[in-house]
Amino acid sequence: MTSNSGNRDDTGRARPAGSVRVSGAVERHEHDDDVNPLQLTPTQEFRAVRPIGHLPLEHSTERIGAALRVIRQRFTGTPEVAIVLGTGLGELARGIKTDAVVDYGDIPGFPLSTVETHAGRLLCGTLGGKTVVAMQGRFHRYEGYSLQQVTFPIRVLRALGASTLVVSNACGGMNPLWAPGDLMLIADHINLLGDNPLIGPNDDSLGPRFPDMSEPYDAGLRALARDVASRQRLTLREGVYVAVPGPNLETRAEYRMLRAFGADVVGMSTVPEVIVAVHGGMRVLGLSIITDQCLPDALEPATMAKIVAVANRAEPKLTALVAGVVERL
Repeated sequence: MTSNSGNRDDTGRARPAGSVRVSGAVERHEHDDDVNPLQLTPTQEFRAVRPIGHLPLEHSTERIGAALRVIRQRFTGTPEVAIVLGTGLGELARGIKTDAVVDYGDIPGFPLSTVETHAGRLLCGTLGGKTVVAMQGRFHRYEGYSLQQVTFPIRVLRALGASTLVVSNACGGMNPLWAPGDLMLIADHINLLGDNPLIGPNDDSLGPRFPDMSEPYDAGLRALARDVASRQRLTLREGVYVAVPGPNLETRAEYRMLRAFGADVVGMSTVPEVIVAVHGGMRVLGLSIITDQCLPDALEPATMAKIVAVANRAEPKLTALVAGVVERL
């Protein structure tokens, strides 16, 4: 059985799951050496090989506590709101009156972002009169991280005291009535990542074994966002976000399938963080910038340069909306 040190580099930072050799996949029993596995009955085989339940977990209270202690050395406030500054919310970072800035590399257990547009810093301060903590940069499954690694920061934000999470993202639009540059309020989501950050032993102190997901995006926060958008004269769409692993964009056939599933937009993030936030009892508000049209019968090649350019043009609208919501919480 191995320790968790294999998941760290020489500085103690988290590595992508695919970068290390993982061993110790089964639990051994005291009489295992006397048993020929080829002669096991189905019942004996089930008892002899089962998931390990006591290996160190990414979301253990010990790991969360270690990260918390480092942040508390620089910031003693209790945030009301945690914000994940995805694509389209870079300008909001400049609106936060920061009391402390902590690099992800200084926080035990935090992964390191490999995406150029994600700065990799935790901003602690105030926005709209509210104490906030904002992640300037997030993590993705396509970077090679496990979903537990991707969502570990959400556990830490919750442990800091945040009861509300605001997440944003850039996404492809599959609703033919919407256009690039539109903002969308996430009403619900579909998880097609092929994984879930809650898989494995559950720590009841962090949340229930089987969390309810009938309303992952808080109805009260969505109503507030609609009201703020109306007052700011912003067009705010509302629909379903589907998460896929990436990093490639989708084929025409895949867009047809996702649309048939009931999704309005598609992206590669957000859903794991929302699952963990809901598991931890947080209220969640999700917002998307539609950066390109993904209509299979009129599909044009998309480039990251075009996607980022559209996100940048829509950024002031999303920034004003989030700031307005936070101010009224």
